[in-house]
Amino acid sequence: MRVDVIMPQMGESIAEGTLTRWLKKSGDKVARDEPIFEISTDKVDAEIPSPAAGTLAEIKVQEGQTVPINTVVAQIETEAGAVAAAGKTAPPARAEATPAPAPARQAAATSTSPGDGKERSARPAPAPPSPVYAAPPAGAWNVPKAAALIGTGATVEDLRRVRSSPVVRKIAQEHNIDISRIPGTGVSGRVTKNDILKTIERGGLERGATATAPGASRAPAPVFAPGERVTVVPMSAMRRKIAEHMVMSRRTSAHVTTVFEVDMSRVMKLRAEHQQAFPERHGVKLTPTPFMVKAAVEALKAFPDLNAAIDGDTIVFKKDINIGIAVALDWGLIVPVVKHADDLSLSGIAKTVTDLAERARSKRLTPDEVQGGTFTITNPGSFGSLFGTPIINQPQVAILGVGAIQKRVVVVDDAIAIRPMVYLALSFDHRLIDGAVADQFVAHIQATLQEGKFTEIV
Repeated sequence: MRVDVIMPQMGESIAEGTLTRWLKKSGDKVARDEPIFEISTDKVDAEIPSPAAGTLAEIKVQEGQTVPINTVVAQIETEAGAVAAAGKTAPPARAEATPAPAPARQAAATSTSPGDGKERSARPAPAPPSPVYAAPPAGAWNVPKAAALIGTGATVEDLRRVRSSPVVRKIAQEHNIDISRIPGTGVSGRVTKNDILKTIERGGLERGATATAPGASRAPAPVFAPGERVTVVPMSAMRRKIAEHMVMSRRTSAHVTTVFEVDMSRVMKLRAEHQQAFPERHGVKLTPTPFMVKAAVEALKAFPDLNAAIDGDTIVFKKDINIGIAVALDWGLIVPVVKHADDLSLSGIAKTVTDLAERARSKRLTPDEVQGGTFTITNPGSFGSLFGTPIINQPQVAILGVGAIQKRVVVVDDAIAIRPMVYLALSFDHRLIDGAVADQFVAHIQATLQEGKFTEIV
């Protein structure tokens, strides 16, 4: 007997996933819950476990393909006993978690757009799936072409919904673009995120105009000359998503960066004093990062404008303080979130940051752990950078870059001294935050770190 392996739904607003790598090949033996392939979505990269023990009999979706959720990507040949143990349907992926409810109209364009809120069963009967993919199991959601709904009484919103994902609709709303005029290149004519970003690059759509197909636009100048020695490789799914998110953020926010220098003497002294006892009690090393997070939390309490988001012509102030921590991976970048950081002690922050970073590198994060951030901290200093001008993580309005902590010659009370110094670079959205507020915010962080008043360490 055979058990279907399906593309799981990694979050409420996720409609599709990219199969990035097979960890097993056809004919390999697999154990139940053993990782068999990796996927990449708008929210997270994850390893997907086998739903049953047996032999990987057939691979239906190849590496690099993007398919709708619930698509059968492979089949496992298994004995009846294994099937009974596994159940008749594939269990949710190890990385899947119950997604937190998303506040209406304030989610990130690439990662936290809310679901459409309608039951799949209420939609018109789906058209036959595209032959490039295996037919999904009964009850799965197939996206029909918009043309199939014409004359059925479907609303304009219904037509748009079947041609785009929540992420695409959010981008279209932010840029005042009519999705119905964009020719979709996705499954069953869906408008993909790449389609709408290309439309934005071409200046959007004028009233009454219709977008041309991607191949019909003027070809860009070649990036290498004929005969030039080059190696050309396709972008990974994660690299494409990072590129799209960064370009969208630069177009959305009015980026400005301010840089402060901070004397880390007291922080480094506190760290040295507790460097041995802290791991013994909490099981993790004490690094400068928890001090940075704690100082940022206190500053966000004092300046709530930086813990907010812009929704059209309204400002959404976030009551929770959720700090995203950028983690560099060998294959890209991901930003897990320390939820309710204002409720955590220094040791709690240290343990949470260490746990998230370790699981990010082993692809064991859940979708909920990479969404809902209200402010982000990135640490290029770990690679030796003095400071940079980081790009805001939408829909947030600010991001703090932490440079390398280095001993430098400084003037202290009219005397020359050697102190461990660090540059803090805050990129902020000038649509909401003025320079004076941004500088006061970073000055608050500076004072917290330089005074070293951290009441709880060990």
